[in-house]
Amino acid sequence: MAIVFGLVFVAELPDKTALAGLVLGTRYRASYVFAGVAAAFAVHVALAIAAGSVLTLLPHQILQALTGVLFLGGALMLLMKKDEAEEEVRKPENQSFWKVSGAGFMLILVAEFGDLTQIMTANLAAKYDDPLSVGLGAVLALWSVAAIGIVGGKALLKRVPLALITKIAAVAMLAMAGFSFYEAIAG
Repeated sequence: MAIVFGLVFVAELPDKTALAGLVLGTRYRASYVFAGVAAAFAVHVALAIAAGSVLTLLPHQILQALTGVLFLGGALMLLMKKDEAEEEVRKPENQSFWKVSGAGFMLILVAEFGDLTQIMTANLAAKYDDPLSVGLGAVLALWSVAAIGIVGGKALLKRVPLALITKIAAVAMLAMAGFSFYEAIAG
């Protein structure tokens, strides 16, 4: 379990999850965001454990192209968002638990499908033949990275305007889309 935690934590830390958690954490109640994100990661780990190494059979170029499209869509959504009181973070009482956690769940569910850590978890499950230990290690690592991103978003907002954070996140997503498209083309 410790080996899986370490591998998945290190692989996921620089990934889009921390960025997504950071952006959501600046806008909504952290506990609501975490609930949705944590549920999505639990689903991903369960799928990876159940699938074993089947996910590694997906064509890499198709997977990278799809990832690129998702990043591009996320960047465009951030850039085209209307600036209605953009400097004001929505108050937690104005956002329902189901709306916020549902948004976090769907974002992670779509963005993380076929991700490196999901494939890594599937491979580790096949290698160690201990689904419970592999599953616990992976889900705890993913939850830890999400929590760091969400808490980091709240702390960052105290020092940096939300408009700048949103633009930086959009640029980072555009860069990740470009990299994913490059990998899809280069093979």
